Amino acid sequence: MSDSPADATPYEVLGVPASADDDTLRRAYRRAARETHPDLGGDPRSFRLLQEAWERVGTPEARRAYDAGASRSAIAGHGPAGDPAGRPASGRDAYAPPAARRDSRPRARSFGHPGGLSREVFLAAEREWVGLGDPIEDPYDPALVRSAPRHIRRLLAEALAEEATAAIVADLGIGVTVWHDLDAGPEGKLDHVVLTTSGLWALESIDWGAPVRIEHGEVVGATLAPGERPVRELVRAARTVQKATRVRFTGRLLVVPDSAVDDDVRLVGPARRPTAFVVRRSALAGVLLGPGAETGSVDVFELRARLQETVRFV
Repeated sequence: MSDSPADATPYEVLGVPASADDDTLRRAYRRAARETHPDLGGDPRSFRLLQEAWERVGTPEARRAYDAGASRSAIAGHGPAGDPAGRPASGRDAYAPPAARRDSRPRARSFGHPGGLSREVFLAAEREWVGLGDPIEDPYDPALVRSAPRHIRRLLAEALAEEATAAIVADLGIGVTVWHDLDAGPEGKLDHVVLTTSGLWALESIDWGAPVRIEHGEVVGATLAPGERPVRELVRAARTVQKATRVRFTGRLLVVPDSAVDDDVRLVGPARRPTAFVVRRSALAGVLLGPGAETGSVDVFELRARLQETVRFV
């Protein structure tokens, strides 16, 4: 369990409403512990999630901190907001748009607004859920976000995932160019197009808040929306952008949190002609700067000029 808004809240893991009293919370924990304990035939991952949930709300002090919006690391006593590990701070900084980076390191050339449309969709859905006539002092208040239905929290998680990918790509240096939130016509949008000396890559950044697996050429999992087919949606969006810009993509990548899959890179489709790759966020830089990065396998200048002339943003 991380601080991602897409994750199940401790109350959801325990199967109780956030308004449950302490006795109800304890009974729910004991019942769930019996059902999930590996020594009693339970699922180890479910048992681990249960322990993490209890760590966050199992004592009055921890529960007050969680309900007030504290991050997981702050509740566990591992450090204050904004610690050197780079975890999201407690309070609104955990979910608010990232501040502009002010260091002098060379950055990738960047165009478009990563996470911009996803944040607009989240804010509209949150406003409708709260009530059009009710004031929202801070839409990114963690206490408010955590109380929202999971499908609304996932909208914010999508924006955060796109911004996390953008930060990784920005650190790849001035030899890389990235376009964010590209118009994909009827398919909606393509989150990112990244141009490196190793190729031209179409990327989608997704956070389902739970592990996923690959079956029959598609990503599946318990928290995907009904009818959601991420690989097919990525392929269609990439083809639409490819047709509009007259470029050819080297590969299509679904970028996911490290906790979503067990391997750094998972191939989807036949090995000779992969449909896409599911890539852990921590492995993304290595994929984008992989084989061919030093040999110049694509004409960066030609592709950059063509995309600058033809790309459209949402």
